[in-house]
Amino acid sequence: MTEAIIDQAAFTSLTELVGDDFIGELAETFFEEAPGLLAQMGRALNDGDAEAFRRAAHSLKSNGDSFGTTRMAALARELEYLGRDGRLDEARPKLLQLEAAYEEAAEALKALL
Repeated sequence: MTEAIIDQAAFTSLTELVGDDFIGELAETFFEEAPGLLAQMGRALNDGDAEAFRRAAHSLKSNGDSFGTTRMAALARELEYLGRDGRLDEARPKLLQLEAAYEEAAEALKALL
């Protein structure tokens, strides 16, 4: 069984919390901010800045959890822990996976909106 790209219950819960009118605005903010956070992670990785890497991963994880982006949030969580533990040497392949998971999640979110 494949994992859902978007946890429908989480997305529905967020929509009920903020309303149908505001969910689109929240999603637009997510679409605008996530690529920048991914770029920050790449720069932090190249600079060896584990704390900046961790903070950007934390933000992506939180945003992903809010929208129910299961795979994206899980990868961001793993990367947050790698940053916290200073294990950036293990992060590059997972960052590439996170970038792909974001693209997949963004397309799925757009379809739901």
